Amino acid sequence: MKITIPQLNKHAMQQAREQQDMLLKPKGALGQLETLSIQLAGMTGRCDWLPQHRAVLVFAGDHGVMAHNLSSVPQAITAYMVNQFMAGQAAINVLARQANARVTVIDAGVNADLSLTNTESLRFVSGKVAYGTNDFTVGQAISAEKAQKALQLGADVVKAEIQSGLDILVLGEMGIGNTTSASAIIAAITGNSVETVTGRGTGVDNATYQRKIKLITEALELHTPVNVDTLAKIGGYEIGAMAGAMLYAASQRIPIVLDGLICTAAALIANQINPSARDYMLAGHCGAEPGHRIALNYLTLEPILHLNLRLGEGTGAVLALPIIEVAMRTLNEMGTLDVG
Repeated sequence: MKITIPQLNKHAMQQAREQQDMLLKPKGALGQLETLSIQLAGMTGRCDWLPQHRAVLVFAGDHGVMAHNLSSVPQAITAYMVNQFMAGQAAINVLARQANARVTVIDAGVNADLSLTNTESLRFVSGKVAYGTNDFTVGQAISAEKAQKALQLGADVVKAEIQSGLDILVLGEMGIGNTTSASAIIAAITGNSVETVTGRGTGVDNATYQRKIKLITEALELHTPVNVDTLAKIGGYEIGAMAGAMLYAASQRIPIVLDGLICTAAALIANQINPSARDYMLAGHCGAEPGHRIALNYLTLEPILHLNLRLGEGTGAVLALPIIEVAMRTLNEMGTLDVG
């Protein structure tokens, strides 16, 4: 998928800096809020931008690596949770309602047949590329063609969201086993050891955790060298779709709020494909999984929140939305200092 991503608007960023320095406060006193306002001005090209139209995209997919039982819950939970999202009962639904953000749920590769009905506040997209990925510990997770389809799915969903009005994009996911794929992606791209980046996901026991590390290590040896084909070699479909969504949003100057480990692994894929996409990313939070901080450091993104989350779904990213809004409101609504 070839997409052109514009450079940040340097003029708007300079205007935001100068405006911040004139506000009723010492220079730099609002810390990261000032940095955020300058970044957002650069992304959108506007100092008066506000995140009024907010969309949360939750991409779901299953992973062939679950043949090794690397989660504390069965793979069927992926499809179950998609149903719960559409019923409005999951954590992301609660948090999105509080943040005044609409939710769209996308089947990118769930290993089950899903037929769900849209509601007034929730939309379901049946974009299934395949019924889960292959087991990347014994071969390539996804064909090159299907990897491209996953990327295009994410782009197409964002295009549709823009038609409904979109100022800021929050990305989330659901997929039992996807912390294994995400950890493998992070190790492959950042060059850190598997032991360093791999956490316990759903809270697996020590024996399962050690088996997870061993399998990822062997898989990366099998797939070496992992290059721009990382998505196809390791998967999964929801990760590829999130990366495609990021790339298209960046091409439209729409700020992207990243969620946890899996979403940030997708950001690494998007960055591999087009490094300019990183300029449009904000890290909603840094979670409990060790690979999350490593991936954010690689992307040089500073998290807005630290709440020790490890749920996914877009929860940490949605929680950052009020702070993002406050960053722009302080820029635009505070008075200026006039001592002359």
